[in-house]
Amino acid sequence: MGSADIVPGVSGGTIALITGIYGHLIEAISKIKFGFVKPLFKGDIRGFIDGLFDEIEFRFFIPLVLGIGVAFLTLAKVVTFCMEVYPAWTYSFFLGLIIASAVILFKKLDKISLKTVLFAVIGLILTYVFVSLNPIAANHSLPILFISGMIAICAMILPGISGSFLLLLLGQYKYMLNALHTLNFVEIIVFVVGALIGILGFSKILNYLLKNHEEITMAFLIGVMLGSLKVPGVEIINSVSVNFAGLFPCVLVAVVGFALIIILETRFDYME
Repeated sequence: MGSADIVPGVSGGTIALITGIYGHLIEAISKIKFGFVKPLFKGDIRGFIDGLFDEIEFRFFIPLVLGIGVAFLTLAKVVTFCMEVYPAWTYSFFLGLIIASAVILFKKLDKISLKTVLFAVIGLILTYVFVSLNPIAANHSLPILFISGMIAICAMILPGISGSFLLLLLGQYKYMLNALHTLNFVEIIVFVVGALIGILGFSKILNYLLKNHEEITMAFLIGVMLGSLKVPGVEIINSVSVNFAGLFPCVLVAVVGFALIIILETRFDYME
């Protein structure tokens, strides 16, 4: 999930879906209501500890958060290097990942109806329009970083919507990558606190939608994925000459990305 979240156009939520932990993740996050804080005001340490372990699944969250954190710290430099030196190949890889993710979501639909098609088209159109927007020229003050964390995390847990791409539009993507490179802990902590507040609120909405309107939610997310294909597509065309010799390696890399996600999804289905 950390590897996916750090690249624009790919969602960590998609990886959670592929690996079979998505429903558990959303439900576990939505259960956190900070009720365990109340006993502290009464000096009830035992009640605080019991409530803490009742609300937060530490056996689930600790390895997950550690994995995401390690990926963020180790891959930030790799992704930056690839995007600067091999932009066409990098975005081709992203293209393959996104298409494969949409295929996997499509396979999870129980049936195709007029309603699911309609919501998929709505998701496609809204995302296409959204990704056509120019990046916002924002400053990098701590309040802006806090708000950016709140917004980006909502996308990071949605299959098909890239939190990194939202950061790109907000003008914070390269800045936060640099903060990770230089280990600027103040800015990282402010961003993370904003993300925590954002994810706790948004997860409850998402948990409700998945439990009560799963089909149309998934269909909408498929549309979102397809609409987001414009991002890597435009970057590839801008980075290479539009001819067979220039596009062939890009197609090859995209196929590798597509195959990687399909194989990963098959492997985790087998393990389950």
